[in-house]
Amino acid sequence: MTDNNTFIGEIENAARVDGVAKVTGAAKYTADQQLPGLVHGMFICSTIAKGKVIDLDESKALAMPGVLDVISFKNCPPVPGYSAQTSDGKKNNGEWRGFKVFSDNKVWFHGQPIALLVADSIENAQGALKQVKIKYEEEPFITDFDKARKDPEQLKKGSKYKRGEEKYYLKAPIWIEAEYNTPIEVHSPMEMQATIAHWEGEDKLTLFDKSQGPRSTQGQVARAFGIPEKNVRVITEYLGGAFGNALRSWANVPAAIIASKKLKRPVKVMLTRPQMFTLTGYRPQAWQKIGVGADASGKLLGISHQAISNTSRYEDFKEGIVDVSKFLYACENVDTDYTTVALDLSSPTWMRGPGEATGCYGLECALDELAHKLNMDPVALRKKNFTAINPESKMPWSAKNLLECYDYGMNKIGWSKRPKKPGTLKENGLLVGYGMAGGVFGAWKGAASVRAILKADGTLELQSAVSDMGPGTATSMVKVAAESLQMPVAKIRFVLGDSDLPPGPSQGGSGTTAALGNAVSLACDALKKTLKEYALQQESLFKEHTLAELEVKSGTVVSSKTATSITLVELLKKLGKPAVEILQNSPGTNPMEMKHATNSFSVHFVKLLVDPKTGVVKLQQVVTMGDAGKIISENTARSQMLGGAVGGIGMALKEGLKIDHKTGAVSNANLFSYHVPVHTDIPHIDVWFVNKPDPIANALGVKGVGEISLIGFAAAVANAVFNATGKRV
Repeated sequence: MTDNNTFIGEIENAARVDGVAKVTGAAKYTADQQLPGLVHGMFICSTIAKGKVIDLDESKALAMPGVLDVISFKNCPPVPGYSAQTSDGKKNNGEWRGFKVFSDNKVWFHGQPIALLVADSIENAQGALKQVKIKYEEEPFITDFDKARKDPEQLKKGSKYKRGEEKYYLKAPIWIEAEYNTPIEVHSPMEMQATIAHWEGEDKLTLFDKSQGPRSTQGQVARAFGIPEKNVRVITEYLGGAFGNALRSWANVPAAIIASKKLKRPVKVMLTRPQMFTLTGYRPQAWQKIGVGADASGKLLGISHQAISNTSRYEDFKEGIVDVSKFLYACENVDTDYTTVALDLSSPTWMRGPGEATGCYGLECALDELAHKLNMDPVALRKKNFTAINPESKMPWSAKNLLECYDYGMNKIGWSKRPKKPGTLKENGLLVGYGMAGGVFGAWKGAASVRAILKADGTLELQSAVSDMGPGTATSMVKVAAESLQMPVAKIRFVLGDSDLPPGPSQGGSGTTAALGNAVSLACDALKKTLKEYALQQESLFKEHTLAELEVKSGTVVSSKTATSITLVELLKKLGKPAVEILQNSPGTNPMEMKHATNSFSVHFVKLLVDPKTGVVKLQQVVTMGDAGKIISENTARSQMLGGAVGGIGMALKEGLKIDHKTGAVSNANLFSYHVPVHTDIPHIDVWFVNKPDPIANALGVKGVGEISLIGFAAAVANAVFNATGKRV
């Protein structure tokens, strides 16, 4: 029998369970799926920013080889979810959220889908696209955020918060006031959005879809198309990267469903790379104004945080940009003001670290500016204002280990070498700068269900209707089960990505591991109890034993009293059972969590070089740390922190959507002009976790990593640039 330490070592060193499938090409993504009779739909998109279509001539396109249909507002079948009211005049709770493709002839933004050309092949569809002729009636439009936000009449109704005295920072002995601007940033995952819709009956629909939440998509589609939820099946076997833009369904989903029903055959709609820049959301552009004041010792006396971000004309997207300023540091006087301005663009959406990534950029840069004015070390300023009580909710944090992160990062990056006077340290003629910043995100845990099936051959299958966009969910869940059952990782399989499986959460907001991990743990506990009960029925082996005297480990049920054992394979054979099945539900918030503030935290340290002649910035070293409870899977959690750092490099130095305000068109809708970090931009990155369980947050003691890995990172880079040059960019 293998001892426990050996099992723990094997679990910690286990590779990604889906790694081989992904690197060998065996993994099937949405667009890889093939169905008999499958045809292809491609969008024809608007070439104006605002107005309406006054004529659409598809006759030449329909005469082209292989073209089956051109679907537009002219011939789109009725969609129940396109109406704000039901037939009896009541509010339609199933109304499709956001842009309703083909619902009318109105144009909301440049690049909006006007029609879907369906053909028997992608080549035939592409060949016929330009044969569809569209005439527009244009209207004046506004896409210039910086201009629109300065017009009070353009601003929508916002939200304000105040504790203590408003703008109290102005009464502090030392204060700063600064503005920060962040451009639109797009997701740019490797896999483009794709949907295959297949109606298998009048009210039965199967969808292959790139979705971060198969069950969420299932519910939205069922309501919008007026069919029972149980009759909609959503499958996402593999998901090739997503940073929030697959949390909701975009135009490709209803377009494929509409076309499939109209043509009575499976239809695939996959977006092109340029369309990914306009049709799947983005991090909104934002302007922030922050005032921070402190006494001579660095104690914060007042924080004022104002923010404006853009939304679209057809829906109001908001995120918590100013929320971090309400609670991250001890301060008695805090006021915030957040609103949006509508532009003639497509809708923004959640993007990794939504709200907090933008807000922490402003707040953490402002604290760096304040530290400089105080002639105080930026880390010392944050330590001075560390708080174990959430200042907004007045509740204690379930766990907060930021002080350990500060100390580790300072030591690892060589913080003692940081010049107190910016622009004074050089290496080989290049200016050297050190910067740091923190991040925070909520550590929520939703409900989840897991089915555990122990099969006659001794293998275990776990099932849940979640998808895995890249963080290694399946790997983490296998490790949770392996540790609980002391079972080899190779004998456990996690099945996911199908709405027919037990309900699982959408993968977003860094809550999947906590929710699903607890469900897996509870399922394993229930399975062990059931197996021990079955073992007690074998009186020849376990006569006069109790449940408490039996253990399930190493593929056996063993007595702690007599060392008598029976393998699980033998036990199921004696019972005549082909399998033992357990369905376990994990509830959401627990009572203890309700009495505490639960968050994950991060701290990022950066060393970089700036060429004084060209201004080119080159990162030399990164130390990124996470305070995220117990780390289930070191390898995949480390990858999350690395990915967040790379995203932060892009946010700070590379990324930004450009819009031609004369036409309303995106001018860099490709990966040649829209710059993302490449290998040469990425330095050595040290990743470190506090790795202390937070039992108040949940039974496993885990919290999310994905969001905090990026939040605050861009500010650390900006602060390092200031330290190198003395110039705040």
